[in-house]
Amino acid sequence: MDGRGVHRGQNHFRKPEGRGGKTMNEGWLPRLRGIVTVRLRGGAQEELVNDCLKDGLALWSIRRTSPEEMEFAVQVPDFFRLKPYLKRTGCRIHVTRRRGLPFWLRKAAKRKFFAAGIVLFFATMFLLSSLVWTIEVRGTERIKQEDLLAAAKAEGVYPFQWSWKLPEPSLLAAKLSARLPDAAWIGVEKKGTRIIFQVVESKRPDAAKLNSPRHIIASSDAVVTRIIADKGRPVVRVNTKVKKGQTLISGTIGEPPNTATVVADGEVRGLVWHEYAIVSPLSIQTHVYTGESKTKWSVVLFGRALQVSGFGANPFAQSQTQEKQENLGWRGLRLPAGRLKETVMETRVEEKTLTREEAVQAGIERAKADLMSKAGADAVVKEQKILHEKTDNGKVYMKVLLEVDQSIVKEMPLVQMQGE
Repeated sequence: MDGRGVHRGQNHFRKPEGRGGKTMNEGWLPRLRGIVTVRLRGGAQEELVNDCLKDGLALWSIRRTSPEEMEFAVQVPDFFRLKPYLKRTGCRIHVTRRRGLPFWLRKAAKRKFFAAGIVLFFATMFLLSSLVWTIEVRGTERIKQEDLLAAAKAEGVYPFQWSWKLPEPSLLAAKLSARLPDAAWIGVEKKGTRIIFQVVESKRPDAAKLNSPRHIIASSDAVVTRIIADKGRPVVRVNTKVKKGQTLISGTIGEPPNTATVVADGEVRGLVWHEYAIVSPLSIQTHVYTGESKTKWSVVLFGRALQVSGFGANPFAQSQTQEKQENLGWRGLRLPAGRLKETVMETRVEEKTLTREEAVQAGIERAKADLMSKAGADAVVKEQKILHEKTDNGKVYMKVLLEVDQSIVKEMPLVQMQGE
């Protein structure tokens, strides 16, 4: 045996490693470079294959077709590197198959009308992608979309306008803002063949409400933690325990007989106690992926998808679908063509067993979420106490007391107070 790990003259060779060790996936890159299938005759065929693999040439689909012949596939750039190996080993080579972009272009060159059609197709695609097809307006309420589109048309932006004739986005935004006084800001974004106008309308001051005189009263039993009277006279202090309906900020100011009524306003917060009856299961169902999937490919042209692979009904009883769309682009332009990949992934329902502590915590978190939705986003849970707890029939039953610092403001017109 020589240093190359080959028995000269015998019909076996070293197991390929590295790039040639696996059957290569003839993806888009090898096909872009071109692939040829060759047949070796005579000479030290095993030595040639081993030397090529050792030097990094990409050979795959290596097999013997007869005791005297061997066949393999190689990319075009590596094919032209075979000459010194052939000369050293005395092998002869014969190309049996050619495939890939270089050979396709060579055939296309012989078919002028076909090649012209391809060129015309891409030229048409380029021209179509250079047009403005749609204009979207977002964020308008008071401003009519028709008014914005009319202003844009006056500035040279309208459907079927050439992209290169459009004004600069910043300049266009400034001119549109000048034409539309109710717009505080207009953003202009070009996405492929779409123009998107994002509008932020200027805020108008709310008309002053003609409120009648009122008191601020407690919305629930609480211990006051904060009181600030913007208008009116505070009648309770911090750490005062108040009942539901009790006056917190009075709308009556001054001393008799020089009294006046105002619209009481201010901030009052207090500690409020909420009791929840919670039932939390000791097992929950979750959806997990099994690893099985089905892929569908579609060609997308001008927003419409045409499926080209993955036909047939969904083979899974339960599944989730993920979509990923890729659009062709050229020099920053988004062409109205691309591909859509839909991956249908099989799921199954698994039963997850919780410990008693996990079930209790999950139930309390649900109660807190419900409380926040009712008490307001600024509410803060200060303390929690479990008053009663038992486990029965795969569930945890409990009563929980939540101490919450929240707003306890409620308005009460003085007319209603006087009537009572």
